[in-house]
Amino acid sequence: MRAVLDTNVLVSSLLVPMGHSAAIFRAWRNGRFQLVTSEEQLAELRATLRKPRLASRVKPYSVGRLVNEIRQFAEIVERMPKVRRSPDPTDDFLLALSEGGNVDYLVTGDKGGLLSLGRHRWTRIVDAKMFATVLSAV
Repeated sequence: MRAVLDTNVLVSSLLVPMGHSAAIFRAWRNGRFQLVTSEEQLAELRATLRKPRLASRVKPYSVGRLVNEIRQFAEIVERMPKVRRSPDPTDDFLLALSEGGNVDYLVTGDKGGLLSLGRHRWTRIVDAKMFATVLSAV
């Protein structure tokens, strides 16, 4: 199984260690699915975690460890199609990543945007709770 985790899910995995997002991240580290990402997403993740409201809640070494672990063990997609479909155009790269990475699931907490689509081509768009349920059934 292949999945893209939206940046909000990755951030949540650091902020809420007992939540669904953290359980999903642990499942990835335990080899339960293949994480797919891009340099664009890694840059967005670093920028998001540097914002003052988050930087005060997360230790810099945790941010570095998260980014380095993803860079080392996730599949990084370099070629992605152009996609213009998301209600929030800044999220179109996640749909392109899902398509270019041939993923089964895009996991997001974006209720008003990506989740409202439900699917992009063959990729199911689900929230963290649903994906945690999928992982527990596998």
